[in-house]
Amino acid sequence: MSLQEITIPRKITNQLLHQAQISPNKEICGLIGSKSGIPFHCYPIDNIAEQPERQFLLDPEQQIAAMSKMRERNEDLFAIYHSHPDAPAIPSKSDIDMASYPDALYLIISLNTKGVLELRCFKIADNSFSELPLVLE
Repeated sequence: MSLQEITIPRKITNQLLHQAQISPNKEICGLIGSKSGIPFHCYPIDNIAEQPERQFLLDPEQQIAAMSKMRERNEDLFAIYHSHPDAPAIPSKSDIDMASYPDALYLIISLNTKGVLELRCFKIADNSFSELPLVLE
């Protein structure tokens, strides 16, 4: 797999970082829709995991509603995002085990840095992951 550069508009980056900052003790999560490969809308979804401080699980009803809204807007699923309140921005074993959209990107926001939020992009498939270069527009 070639490492193509992924571009995220500043507006979406700001939305993701803001969500993570206002929920520092539990993982935030959601979807990003795109048009022609360009990220367009952020769809925050409630994390219903039993241990939301350690993992994420998208609320199924909200996920279906977000996917429906994407279809209405002629968007494709671009990425699934979540945060790590106290771990680095790399996929955990749980993230890898639960990844069920091999064509989507996975964006991880880490709050485990000293005053700087970290945002990284991955492809997760076949029980492994690879990082893609991320450019913030």
